[in-house]
Amino acid sequence: MTSVPHTAAWFDLSSPDAPRARAFYGGLFGWPVHVLDGSGTYALVGDDGAGQPTGGIGQAGPDAPYTGFAVYFRVDDLDAALERAVELGGARRLEPHPVPGGDRLAVFTDPDGNAVGLLGR
Repeated sequence: MTSVPHTAAWFDLSSPDAPRARAFYGGLFGWPVHVLDGSGTYALVGDDGAGQPTGGIGQAGPDAPYTGFAVYFRVDDLDAALERAVELGGARRLEPHPVPGGDRLAVFTDPDGNAVGLLGR
């Protein structure tokens, strides 16, 4: 399905209290936190050692596709991987949409209800 390693590429935490979650995880791991907008709905967190963030923490609203952590795995063909997840018993939660850098992301839940993200083209 892919020529890239299936390793974690990104994580998101969707929280009902994003400021509290950012303070907790920033304090626990010493992560830098960069809030992207004045409303504080999403922040980039972590540092990969080269100054790049490793994840994000966002505010879960009433229409959030999931709450809690979602790990994103890199795939070559996002649409094919998402379809395969559904064929294997997963359920779509966030349809593919573009993100900065030219990739797209999507989220599904596995048969146990865990949120899993895909990142690719």
